[in-house]
Amino acid sequence: MQTKRANKYGFCFGVKRAIKLAEQNKNATTIGPLIHNQKEIDRLKVDFGVNVETNIGAIEGDSSVIIRTHGIPKNDLKELKNRNVNIIDATCPFVTKPQKICEEMSKEGYEIIIFGDENHPEVKGVVSYCTSPCQVVLEKEQIKNIHTHSKITLISQTTKNVSKFLEIANYLIENCYEVRIFNTICNATFENQESVKILAQEADIIIVVGGKQSSNTKQLLNIALQYCKDSYCIEDEKELQKEWFSGKKLCGITAGASTPNWIIDNVENIIKEF
Repeated sequence: MQTKRANKYGFCFGVKRAIKLAEQNKNATTIGPLIHNQKEIDRLKVDFGVNVETNIGAIEGDSSVIIRTHGIPKNDLKELKNRNVNIIDATCPFVTKPQKICEEMSKEGYEIIIFGDENHPEVKGVVSYCTSPCQVVLEKEQIKNIHTHSKITLISQTTKNVSKFLEIANYLIENCYEVRIFNTICNATFENQESVKILAQEADIIIVVGGKQSSNTKQLLNIALQYCKDSYCIEDEKELQKEWFSGKKLCGITAGASTPNWIIDNVENIIKEF
């Protein structure tokens, strides 16, 4: 059996930037997990003393605080600034973009529709910048109380599926007088999704490596399953099962945007041993 990695996979620009900032600021505290990969979070704690804190009230003055890649709610950021802590902002620029769009479009009187998971930290942060009515939806059927005269702004969580985003966009265009659409899905997400789509059509099995809480990793698995029924998501090599590979000729490997190369290498090495 051969192994083949997707053309695009793994760490994106925003995650690379955040990891570098964490390594440069030893013993700092991140507000929530820096990225959605527990193995890498553990490495940063052991090697660089970077801790995770979910309670902003527990942050002491003069502390060094890293804002995670997904960003934090606007009021939480304001509170940190009032506490006079040293803020290292590792918010991905692709996440900052929809935050600014929501703030600006709200001021112009647009109702905001966000394609995303309302429980995801990125979306919670983006919602906090909306001062006009806001809806978070995963399907066009979830959109409520939209009238033909409504002024609508549509954005997306950065790691969502492009095709689903277009479905919602088309629905709004057909049903609303004025719609402003901002494609806030990041380039890395799009490239990784396209790459796994191509790979899954030629492979007998697909292994997606990434954190169980990672939205973009889930998207990669969903796309892979459309073209290759033997597709699996794992966090590291310990979750691999030898029987998955019985009779397979080509194993495709991809990884979420928060998955470090050292984990991907470990996974591929074990697969090759099989």
